[in-house]
Amino acid sequence: MSYIEFTFPTKNNEEAELIIALLSEINFDGFQENEMELKAYIKEPDFNKSLFDDVAETNQLKYTQSYIKEENWNAKWESGFEPITVFHAETKQPFAFVRANFHDKNNAVNYDLLITPKMSFGTGHHATTLQMMEQMSVIDFNNKKVIDFGTGTGLLAILAEKLGAQIIEAIDYDDWSINNTIENVEANDCKKIKIVKADSCISSIGEADILLANINLNVIVDNIEKIRKASKPGAIVLFSGILINDKESISQTLMSNKFSIIKMEHQSNWLIIKTILQ
Repeated sequence: MSYIEFTFPTKNNEEAELIIALLSEINFDGFQENEMELKAYIKEPDFNKSLFDDVAETNQLKYTQSYIKEENWNAKWESGFEPITVFHAETKQPFAFVRANFHDKNNAVNYDLLITPKMSFGTGHHATTLQMMEQMSVIDFNNKKVIDFGTGTGLLAILAEKLGAQIIEAIDYDDWSINNTIENVEANDCKKIKIVKADSCISSIGEADILLANINLNVIVDNIEKIRKASKPGAIVLFSGILINDKESISQTLMSNKFSIIKMEHQSNWLIIKTILQ
């Protein structure tokens, strides 16, 4: 399978984040932010030229595009992958280190996470995933049932196991993400993660004590009732992948579905929302 690579010149991080949000809604599932440019990737069969042209014209986006054969993809993705240090949300000390197998281990952190940088969203670089990991640093995962809805690379599920979770269900609809998660779970020697291919949040492990939903606004809204049913009363539910401009609409959706908002922060125009199910 081939991929299409689009390169957009960007003036700042805010512009790149806006483009990511727009393209995420039309099936783009990989992004790489570089200085003054953003690279966006989509599987060739998933590309809808009419939808893309509408987004590009409406937002006056300039771009170039090229095609990447599947056999060249890993080298392409690895060339731009750098390790990342995640800091504890309260102590601000190094908490976790996300790296690929060609990076050296960081012995100065508690959680060294090995993530193969394939075409799956969730390497810790993007503000949505980074904020999820930061909030996870102050949550008690010991002996908890956890659902990671929209697992991508499996990164959050892997961290949940390292933090002591009893069992984790990692859900994604994309074959590439499922295969990548399987590889990453094995690379991190995880034994408590159940990987499920599905396009909605339906639990097979019972009601979750903690649910992680790092996806996008539309998927969260479409699944909000299922997310509620998959969580036990009193469960901690983290929502991410939501632009700050959608703060009011997502707040109303959550409150009307019995999610009490206990914390809402943002980074690079992306919200992280910590809730407790009533």
